[in-house]
Amino acid sequence: MVSKDHKLSMRRQCTLLTLTRSNLYYEPKGESAENLRFMAIIDMQFLDTPWYGSRQMARHMKRNNHQCGRHRVRRLMRLMRLVPIYQEPNTSKKHPQHKIWPYLLRNVVYRAVQN
Repeated sequence: MVSKDHKLSMRRQCTLLTLTRSNLYYEPKGESAENLRFMAIIDMQFLDTPWYGSRQMARHMKRNNHQCGRHRVRRLMRLMRLVPIYQEPNTSKKHPQHKIWPYLLRNVVYRAVQN
């Protein structure tokens, strides 16, 4: 997109493309070796227990003597796109045998009490 050999300056090319010039020189570093090792451990454990979220996964890591906190586990799980499987609450469905009581105040007119 942006070329050093173009007749327009780098600044002008970035302005036309609505890019900041710092984006041209930025090279992503990638993950560290320690994080890659943690990601492999998380991935292996997630295959066994797909219901583990970041909190349980962090507890599993600490039980196995890996120094990895919950926020780091959460970031790595999000990076690997791992989403735990869990049952959602079933609170909005009414039971078919429960009686529905009528609302007795539906047509009552309220009057303000004056002192």
